[in-house]
Amino acid sequence: MSLDRRRGGQPPAGSDSTFGDLFYPLYGWLFGEESDFVQNVEKKLAQARMADNVELFLSRALGIGVIAGLALWLLGMFLGFLFVQLFVSPGSTLIGIPIPESIGPIVDMLKAPALILVTGLFFGSIGFAFGFGSLVSIPYFRANAREREINVLLSDSISFMYALSVGGLNQLEILRSMAQADDTYGEVSKEFQSIVLETEYFDTDYRTAIRNQALETPSDDLSQFLTDMLSIIDSGGDMTDFLEDQKDKYMRTAKQEQEKLLDTLELFGEMYMTLSLFPLLLIIILVIMSMMGEAQTELLYGTVYGLIPLIGVGFLVLTSTVTQDSVGDGYLRPSGGDDFTVEEGIGVFNPGLVAEYTGEYSVFDRIKRREGTNEFMEILRAPHIFFRDHPRLVLVITAPITALVLIGAVVTDNAPLSIQGMIARPVYGTFIWVYVPLYINFIPLAIFYEWNVRSRRAILGNLSENLRKLASANDTGMTLLDSLKVVADTSSDKLATEFDTMYSKVKYGTDLKSALREFNNKYHIPRLARTVKLISEAQEASSQIQNVLSTAARASENQDDIDRDRVTRTRMQMVIIIMTYLTLLGVMALLKLQF
Repeated sequence: MSLDRRRGGQPPAGSDSTFGDLFYPLYGWLFGEESDFVQNVEKKLAQARMADNVELFLSRALGIGVIAGLALWLLGMFLGFLFVQLFVSPGSTLIGIPIPESIGPIVDMLKAPALILVTGLFFGSIGFAFGFGSLVSIPYFRANAREREINVLLSDSISFMYALSVGGLNQLEILRSMAQADDTYGEVSKEFQSIVLETEYFDTDYRTAIRNQALETPSDDLSQFLTDMLSIIDSGGDMTDFLEDQKDKYMRTAKQEQEKLLDTLELFGEMYMTLSLFPLLLIIILVIMSMMGEAQTELLYGTVYGLIPLIGVGFLVLTSTVTQDSVGDGYLRPSGGDDFTVEEGIGVFNPGLVAEYTGEYSVFDRIKRREGTNEFMEILRAPHIFFRDHPRLVLVITAPITALVLIGAVVTDNAPLSIQGMIARPVYGTFIWVYVPLYINFIPLAIFYEWNVRSRRAILGNLSENLRKLASANDTGMTLLDSLKVVADTSSDKLATEFDTMYSKVKYGTDLKSALREFNNKYHIPRLARTVKLISEAQEASSQIQNVLSTAARASENQDDIDRDRVTRTRMQMVIIIMTYLTLLGVMALLKLQF
């Protein structure tokens, strides 16, 4: 798409950005009509799905850059003036270059203004670059984030499209179904939404829409997939065979990318282990120096309270930039535009639907009171289960306890209240003011949070095996519902119990798709949501979906292999790091005891 870019004059018609309009002439003066930079920014705006006109976007960026540059220019001039007043005097040299006596007075006269001007220009340039660059970088960061999510979900998305094709859906129906699956496939689904919207509202044939999206998507992998799909459509090839080949290809690619990620994380672990030795060795050196009468107390405090936390935070940020997060919230929304809300409240405070009728009918008032009483009694009978299901609410108890402990320590004069007191008792003061609040609040929170995650993820323990069983049962001619019952009767794990519950729900009138959705939303795990979405859509099109179930089982097995490999490598790194720390701490303890 090309925009009518003007070299100067008036901003685009219909613009409502007063700030951008103000700096539009500067944009027209700096950027040409066919500027590669402007075209690149325009492409990134489209990839980031930002509905900004590139001309006004860059005009706003220039305005922010100019304002920031002027502010820092004034600051730089002021700092340069202070420097001249404090350190520059007539006849003094700044850079050691000899000046002939004939031009010495001229240099002395121009030295102060030139220094002030250069300082102002330097700071002003930094301000403009920071202001302009910070705004222009937004679409780049958003486009990169979308590309990352698309690449993570592409393999599962193609498997989903393959399931629809096996069920007999044609090409347009596959595109529409993919566009409606944004609750599971996120940014990949939004790319297909663009294709569908372009065909429905802009009177574009779907081949052209696919071609346009292949050029606009931020993901090279999705672009290649759309291009290959377009060639199959144009040549009249078999879409099911194409999707099956692509599914196998991107499944292998996803596994290779996961292995590369594990290698990268292992490298980061080795780097962290190496760099984390430096502050510990520095502490040992400083302790030895203090025993020799050359104490460096400030450097020791800086190492303990500054360097060690900074190394940990730095590697945490570095690791988070390359780690592929679980995309999505794990919930499946009903189709057909039905209302859906995530019910995460507590019955005492969130009675749900009955609250809409209280005050109008007395029976609902009684229901609300009794439901609240019942919920409260359940909490008292099993508080550990309540906090497992709502781990963050444990802070409601631990935060007041922390406050009482700290107040008690202050009242009994057991907590240092000044810098001198902290210096006099550094270990005890740090323990009281830092570690006691951390331990009281975050240990229970971590225990209940991990319990919550592990109790939900336990459903994934035998997922691959049970999917294989479902595929085998379905291959014999059974329907998916009958296959669920067979697997439930022949297994004894948590997933088998859920299969039996789904079978009972369907027998009592619930449709299978709703039963699958309710099962998924009970655990709301993104990986499980993609598997359930795949199966629920496939079973609507056909009762014989053994190929789809086999695909889901293979994808689950790949993820299981990656998880096991990650746990193994992480365990090895943790053992090495812990042993290294214990060794160095033992050395410091020996120094403490002996000297």
